[in-house]
Amino acid sequence: MTTDAEPRMRVLLFEGRDEIAVSDPRTTRAIDRVSVAPGQGLRVNGGPVVPVWRLSGSPGPVEVEGVPVRGGLEVVASGGPDRPPGLMVINDVPLELYLAGSLAREMYGSWGPEALQAQAVASRTYALQQREARRDEPWHVSAGTQSQVYAGMDAEAPAVWAALAATRGEVLAYEGSPILAVFHSSSGGRTASAEEVWGQARDYLVSVEVVDEWDSPDSYWRAPVSRTTLGRATAAVAEDVGEIVRVRVAKRSESGRATRIELVGERGTVSLAARQLRSALGESILKSTLFEVREDEGGFVFVGAGSGHGVGMSQWGARAMARRGDDYRTILSAFYPGTTITSRLGARGETR
Repeated sequence: MTTDAEPRMRVLLFEGRDEIAVSDPRTTRAIDRVSVAPGQGLRVNGGPVVPVWRLSGSPGPVEVEGVPVRGGLEVVASGGPDRPPGLMVINDVPLELYLAGSLAREMYGSWGPEALQAQAVASRTYALQQREARRDEPWHVSAGTQSQVYAGMDAEAPAVWAALAATRGEVLAYEGSPILAVFHSSSGGRTASAEEVWGQARDYLVSVEVVDEWDSPDSYWRAPVSRTTLGRATAAVAEDVGEIVRVRVAKRSESGRATRIELVGERGTVSLAARQLRSALGESILKSTLFEVREDEGGFVFVGAGSGHGVGMSQWGARAMARRGDDYRTILSAFYPGTTITSRLGARGETR
């Protein structure tokens, strides 16, 4: 159930496409086809140019490019001097319906009620914090991993609705405001602080020990990378020093994560942030920055632990705590020390 007073989220579903089809998922009947008219605006079903297209929320859902969503839709032209023209597709949806479309894409529903309730509070808090931080922007959160993965109605499930109902309206607060309730898959034994990862300290995002998350498939991983591939990745984010002949971790953070990497190539030496290298090689290859580098025949092997940026709640750690009998409040206090849980929300979603 939602109410008129419930905060609404503006979710960026897609950006950059030339055309999108909006249909009725129950009949697959097309409702509208919206395309970009470069330098002019939008065309709807080939008709006259309009600046924006909106579909108000209705009891029946709609499907946008294969994603069934509730609530309203808004499509505007996007692009700019350094970006080609395209469409920006935004789903305007009540907070709890947004969470229903996100929760099961962030945590397995089979992990049990306490772990899922911890995720529900963290996800709700993150959404409200982003809503406030981006209140003057066209959208609050994206549907991808940049924010929280959102799949609309495809992600709704009984376990999700139960977790949302059990924590209805609850958010994590610090000094009266929703916190930046970030989370990650697994920590590798210790979370990272916000300061060591993003350079900005937050009292509730500090490094804490995590035990018993070894069921995670990423508690140990190996990533072989050829010298040529590593050289190309380095050139994309720093300097082209040719084929890489030697790599070392030059600096680590307090939680043991690599922060600076030194790479020696055929044409020189370059130092770059470990996060840059992870982004260049791909986060599915370097699953975290908690790694060591070993030379191997034909290249190098990155040997690491954990998955994700490492800040905030470890989802596999939350699962382990729930299996030991901890409730969701205990789980949240362990990963976000110094915070409190409140269920009182203001008009824009602030705690009060």
